[in-house]
Amino acid sequence: MEETFVPFRGIKNDLNGRLLCYKQDWIGGFTAGYRILAPTTYIFFASAIPVISFGEQLHRSTGGILTGAQTLASTAICGIIHSIFGGQPLLILGVAEPTVIMYTFMYNFAKGRADLGPKLFLAWAAWVCVWTSFLLILFAILGACSIINRFTRIAGELFGLLIAMLFMQQAITGAVDEFRIPHGEDRNLAQFQPSWLFGNGMFALVLTFSLLFTGLRSRKARSWCYGSGWLRGLVADYGVPLMVLVWTAVSYAPGSNVPSGIPRRLATPNPWSQGAYSNWTVVKEMLDVPLLYIFGAFIPATMIAVLYYFDHSVASQLAQQKEFNLRKPSSYHYDLLLLGFLTIFCGLVGIPPSNGVIPQSPMHTKSLATLKHQLVRSKLVTTVRKSMQKNSTLGQLYGNMQEAYEQMQTPLVYQPPPDLALKELKETTIQLAASTGNMDAPVDESIFNVDKDVDDLLPVEVKEQRLSNLLQSLMVVGCLAAMPIIRKIPTSVLWGYFAFMAIESLPGNQFWERILFLFTAPSRRYKVLQQYHATFLETVPFKTIATFTIFQTCYLLACFGITWVPIAGVLFPLLIMLLVPARQYILPKLFKGAHLQELDAAEYEEAPALPCNITGFGLGSMGTSANDEILDEMITRSRGEVKHTYSPRITSSSDCTPIHESKSALSPRVAEAKQIYSPRISELRHTYSPHRGEKHSGTPLVGQGKNMSPSGSGLRPHNPTSS
Repeated sequence: MEETFVPFRGIKNDLNGRLLCYKQDWIGGFTAGYRILAPTTYIFFASAIPVISFGEQLHRSTGGILTGAQTLASTAICGIIHSIFGGQPLLILGVAEPTVIMYTFMYNFAKGRADLGPKLFLAWAAWVCVWTSFLLILFAILGACSIINRFTRIAGELFGLLIAMLFMQQAITGAVDEFRIPHGEDRNLAQFQPSWLFGNGMFALVLTFSLLFTGLRSRKARSWCYGSGWLRGLVADYGVPLMVLVWTAVSYAPGSNVPSGIPRRLATPNPWSQGAYSNWTVVKEMLDVPLLYIFGAFIPATMIAVLYYFDHSVASQLAQQKEFNLRKPSSYHYDLLLLGFLTIFCGLVGIPPSNGVIPQSPMHTKSLATLKHQLVRSKLVTTVRKSMQKNSTLGQLYGNMQEAYEQMQTPLVYQPPPDLALKELKETTIQLAASTGNMDAPVDESIFNVDKDVDDLLPVEVKEQRLSNLLQSLMVVGCLAAMPIIRKIPTSVLWGYFAFMAIESLPGNQFWERILFLFTAPSRRYKVLQQYHATFLETVPFKTIATFTIFQTCYLLACFGITWVPIAGVLFPLLIMLLVPARQYILPKLFKGAHLQELDAAEYEEAPALPCNITGFGLGSMGTSANDEILDEMITRSRGEVKHTYSPRITSSSDCTPIHESKSALSPRVAEAKQIYSPRISELRHTYSPHRGEKHSGTPLVGQGKNMSPSGSGLRPHNPTSS
């Protein structure tokens, strides 16, 4: 993205770039056929369930003025408009937790003012939205999004962890409230008697933890050792919403043996019930707001504008990371402009505004990466099998695959040449065939394993289109019609889903992984290097890692703590934004530049696992299974990005082997693997084995064959002395 602060230039550049591929955005969605329904349904449940939960939270916080009907309406309307007229269709819009916090503060402020009160709360909130819209449009015109590249990992990951803490806080608060009598309820009702109140709370805890446990287990279904592949994939993609249905059904098990109202269920009114649609005419009451509060609305509007600017931009940034290899241009400026108009629209009709949400936006891109992989893989596997049936040679096989791959690509000027994507596949296959002397022989399974090699060597790509975003927004509209059914969901199930979303957002957050690393026993830290790990673990001293993490933790606690302050809580977006200048001017004075670049890199680079022979420790030999499914790790991992499988820096410094080389080295078709000493692992682990009573001078690596290093034109022998 060009960094420009010339008025309107950023918006113009975004429009020019996205208009060129607007038609293809729709064609790409429809050409995917029925397969587009999988990512659509996946992201719909990821968006709708939190929005319903936020509606229940607003219902409690605003005395029923705002409910789940309003949050669903905002998410649906803004989602439909953005999917059609927005710039980046991968960005998912919805009512987010920070919006709920801001509206809660605003309601408490209005409720305590005699000249405002609950009656004029929505009218005053509309004025807040007007000022917020003005600021967002001004930001977009002046090119404020040009500094998006200065939002480094320290700001984005701290904000992500703050959202996770707010989710968990709401889950805990909601579960505790199940043991209490709701405000304004009749204490003489049977369900509020001490024994039944305790029973309701315990039953709520069962439902909450049951959903949390089964939801987390179902997300890892692809790694299960039982069940067919399609069944494991189905459970992994749709297990969480299925668990919501299952535990909702379980909540009816007590039947008529308990008083009505146990367990408690959503109190959201139907959209067509009397008084539910009074919010839509709030514009008529805006002139009743005193002039002082009209101009005073600029203060909370400033906080919300900063929050939306940061949240919307970071959500879009996470959905467009380089690891996803997107081929269409970004649209930060234009999307912020559109958000300004959506904000004023939501304020005038009395519903909370929607903005780009985390983690749903990167989850959307991830699901479309899975879809693209499935489409391309299906095409290539069919092509390979047909070529084998015709006894094609290796050259003919690759030519057919290249032609099939090019047919799957979107013809846009922004794309690199399609043959680059399969170049590695060609070189690896030729190397294997040459080693077995079958260069000109017909290709069979001994030369090219269709089920594994295509998966391992296909690049990460995303099916960039608008249809899935539009369809999931239309499904949210359907939730409004299905409100009588949604009201049957117990509130305790939603608290479990809040906890699930908090925990699910943690993997892949480098900040969180550094916190865990600090609590890892020194004698067990070598275990971290036997998994995919961030490169800083091998290049930055532990003391520096600890200092940086403690600083970030203290800052996180300050941001979280200020949300508890009644009035000053609206200032928490400013603390997040202050991290940008702090990262640019203060942290470089506290940490070495090289260390800071590793700890707060623009991209989260991971080094491959260092498998090692630790038989002396009684743990056997560590290695990578050739039957691992690529979708388990490469695409559907729980982070908002696709991890690197190869780190050139670590390879050059610690002689690590890329994944595809390590795998081929383990194959009996290639030369026998050579054991290589790994100084970093032996440095982290004990040098004395209690099992054998002898010292070990080092740890040999397993699965490291002929040291080959990828080059620009092919594979060449790796020189260990080169840097």
